[in-house]
This record gives sequence, C-alpha cells and structure tokens, in this order.
Amino acid sequence: MSVVRTDIEPLTIVFQDDGLVPNNPMPFLVYKAIVDVSKNPEATIEQLFGKNGWGAMWRDGVYDFAHYHATVHEVLGVARGRARVQFGGDHGRALEIAAGDVAILPAGTGHQCLSASDDFCVVGAYPPGPPMDLQRPTPENHAMALKTIPLVAIPATDPVMGKDGPLVRLWKR
Repeated sequence: MSVVRTDIEPLTIVFQDDGLVPNNPMPFLVYKAIVDVSKNPEATIEQLFGKNGWGAMWRDGVYDFAHYHATVHEVLGVARGRARVQFGGDHGRALEIAAGDVAILPAGTGHQCLSASDDFCVVGAYPPGPPMDLQRPTPENHAMALKTIPLVAIPATDPVMGKDGPLVRLWKR
C-alpha cells in the first residue's frame, strides 16, 4: 500500500505582496490528509520527500514569528499533532494543519505558528539549490527579496507526487 493518496488535489492560494512579506505569484499548495503517518511518521515523510528530490531536511515545529525564505522554496510535512499557522503574512490566511498534511511554500511565502498541540512536529525540506535563508518582514528584507525571489528555480518535482505532480503543472513564471 502506498503512503500517499493519489486522489487528492492540493488547495491553492495566491497571496499578494503586502509591502513587508513579498509572497509569490506562484500558488501556495496544501495537501490535506495526503500522507499515511500511522507508522514512523517522520521517517515516512522524509522518505517521501527524498524520493522526490527534496532534501536538506529537518524536524521541528514552525517558528512563532513571521518569516519567509527569499532564496528557496520550502515544504512542510506534518508528522504529528496539529497547528494553526498564518500563511502569507498579516493579510494572508490562518490555516489548521494536522498530521498527514503537506504545505508547499513558494519562495517569499510568509509563515508563522499561531498555536500548536504539544506533539506538533513537521518535517521541512527544500528542492536542490541554495541553502535556506530566514527573513523577517522588514522594508529592507522586502526590497532584497523582490530581487532574489524571481531567480529561485522552479523545482523539477512535486515533493509529494513527484515529476507529474500538481506543483509541476501549477508553478509557472
């Protein structure tokens, strides 16, 4: 049996630049209940992301302050628990994410954990390319990010569905 449900299309949201958080014209993607995390949840997600070419993985939560990455895209696979995360900056959208969900953030997408269960754990990963950077929403960081975000390569694979996944269809310049 596969650890991924292939009958699910991701929720897609395009967040507007709010003057401090640049966001991205490519859609933020959320797969709800896509990964079977009933056995070895962190390892299951790491194997899935790795198989689809996303690496530089880590296990933790989501920072409780607003931030974004201006030089790299990011995927967050929820291994355990649940959280309410503000995506897209102050003018974005707060979403409940839970074990088995995967959120894919194009470079520049703001995110901040608003609340989380005690057991909340995500596996983060990145497509091949530069290392992760961490930017806070300031006018100076925003100005720099507007120059770097368009240079971030579109990944060759969707971290969940691989080379034929929705990300490959939906992320265009």
